[in-house]
Amino acid sequence: MKKHWKWVIAALVLLLVAGGALRAVSARKAQQEASAMATVAKAQTVVELAAGDVVKAELRELAQGLPISGSLKAVNSAIVKARIAGELQDLAVREGDPVKAGQVIARVDPTEARARLKQAQEQADSAKAQIDIAQRQWNNNKALVDQGFISKTALDTSQNNFAAAESNHKAALAAVDVARKSLDDAVLRAPISGVVSQRLAQPGERVGIDARVVEIVDLSRLELEASLSAADSVSVRVGQEALLQVEGSSAPIVAKVARINPSAQAGSRSVLAYLSIADPAGLRQGLFAQGTLGTAKASALAVPLSAVRTDKPSPYVQVVENNQVAHKSVETGARGEWGKETWVAVTGLAPGAVAIKGHVGPLRAGSTVKFTAPPAATPGAAKTAL
Repeated sequence: MKKHWKWVIAALVLLLVAGGALRAVSARKAQQEASAMATVAKAQTVVELAAGDVVKAELRELAQGLPISGSLKAVNSAIVKARIAGELQDLAVREGDPVKAGQVIARVDPTEARARLKQAQEQADSAKAQIDIAQRQWNNNKALVDQGFISKTALDTSQNNFAAAESNHKAALAAVDVARKSLDDAVLRAPISGVVSQRLAQPGERVGIDARVVEIVDLSRLELEASLSAADSVSVRVGQEALLQVEGSSAPIVAKVARINPSAQAGSRSVLAYLSIADPAGLRQGLFAQGTLGTAKASALAVPLSAVRTDKPSPYVQVVENNQVAHKSVETGARGEWGKETWVAVTGLAPGAVAIKGHVGPLRAGSTVKFTAPPAATPGAAKTAL
């Protein structure tokens, strides 16, 4: 019985020793993890920023305006159509070919038109011969009336026949002019200088009157057709400028309101405004463009819109105060364009406050800030000092 108690006591002692050892190992491991986290946290409290990562909150004159969008259209465009029916010949231009005003684009087979002109000319000659016959008859009848051989009624009849023959001749000459114009219309010419945008018929194809052959656009003058709501159109005036972003182009395009349609569109009640493009070089008809039309200007303390963060319940701006990051709650106001960036008016910042731009990302409040030169590879990027 005594031996049994000795084994129990020995087992308890061993368990106590093992438990103490495990507790010591766990405490040491927790201490090491806490120390590592403290080291990482300490390493992350120093943030290096380049000069391009910050901007001062200053009084700015913001250009306020309306968002607009639409497709670019050529101010001058034309569709060359066939004026007579016939076989299309000598069509050599294709899409992208430049043409000059008056240049021959194609021809319609003139065989029929030439035959009609000849027919009209023969009819005119026949009518001229009838005038000569009526003239001689009238002269003869006049002599007979003077001699008393026939009545004056016969003379009046011959005079009327002579007048009718003259009228028939004039009508025949007019028909000659019509036939000659039809022959001239067999030659299709470019009405404007520009570039062929569509070829709508093929050589050898028989075309009817008013059949579309080619479309020509003049890319030297482009405009944006923007649709405005009735309320927005009230503040739009001729001469106001807009900054547009055209698909496929990285640089913004300047445009100016050239015309405003005096009538609203049926159904939508929208109003169309036409903005002329200042520099259309490299642009094409049909490209989509969008931007902001400046309708007013306002002065306010402002920061870039990207600098206002919304990952907290209320918007805030990260600023640098005493070489540390601070989070300042702000209230946003009117937005507008300044330079090539969208800015927003804010209250809650002191004039001259150094705001951290949005591309830097969220930073911990209280982190120490160290300004360095922007890295050569990625200028303007923020990095954490380790």
